[in-house]
Amino acid sequence: MTGKKIRLERILDRETSKTIIVPMDHGVTVGPIAGLIDLGKAVDSVANGGANAVLGHVGLPLHGHRHHGKDVGLILHLSASTELAPDANNKVLVNNVERAIKMGADAVSIHINIGAENESDMLRDFGLISNQCMEWGMPLLAMMYARGPKITKQTDVKFVKLAARVGAELGADIIKCVYTGSPESFEEVTSGCPVPVIIAGGEKMETDEDVLEMVYYSIKAGGKGVSIGRNIFQHKNPEKMVKAMHAIVFGKAEMKEALEILKK
Repeated sequence: MTGKKIRLERILDRETSKTIIVPMDHGVTVGPIAGLIDLGKAVDSVANGGANAVLGHVGLPLHGHRHHGKDVGLILHLSASTELAPDANNKVLVNNVERAIKMGADAVSIHINIGAENESDMLRDFGLISNQCMEWGMPLLAMMYARGPKITKQTDVKFVKLAARVGAELGADIIKCVYTGSPESFEEVTSGCPVPVIIAGGEKMETDEDVLEMVYYSIKAGGKGVSIGRNIFQHKNPEKMVKAMHAIVFGKAEMKEALEILKK
């Protein structure tokens, strides 16, 4: 569909299908955390660093649109829960594709926890949103995680590659998942998924080296980029951190070169 192809090129590089997305949906889950107190400032810093898109709830375009500076793609997140919920893994729909179009979004995203108690509800919602995206020509990013009673380790490749494949099978155009810890295991995820796979960043890591090493090896294993939040917007210089990741994702930079960018 032409509309979907055009929108995808606003958030994925048209030559490589690679991307750097910075999620800023944390305000719903955990509240006003460091780095996202001022949404406009946060968007400015990552846009200037070369991010392809930012991702968040309705509050992001309402309160983070700057009316100035470098443009950046918008992905509107459609599902939510808070950390105070009886079951934070229970993600419910809080928005829809038509509203996203009216808000000027280039894509939408949903969060699915494979293995959760309410997996069936989330998969039903996935199918609903996927159908709407096909109808309206809207790209769909699926955050696919393995979380629930049967999940012994969320980064275990057998769970991650299943979650990624489910997302692709149900119509997602981009899959976001956790890194499995090694390029050898992560290649099982990327090779078994017919759409671009990008990695999540998770909790704030101890060192810049830890973050960039994860990005570096995920790309080596066939990953198409990142969707990293706290390890970017909570960095002392988010713009430089995005530039360092950009050098790896798009420039095929080695670790030493990427680290040098942070020192400039």
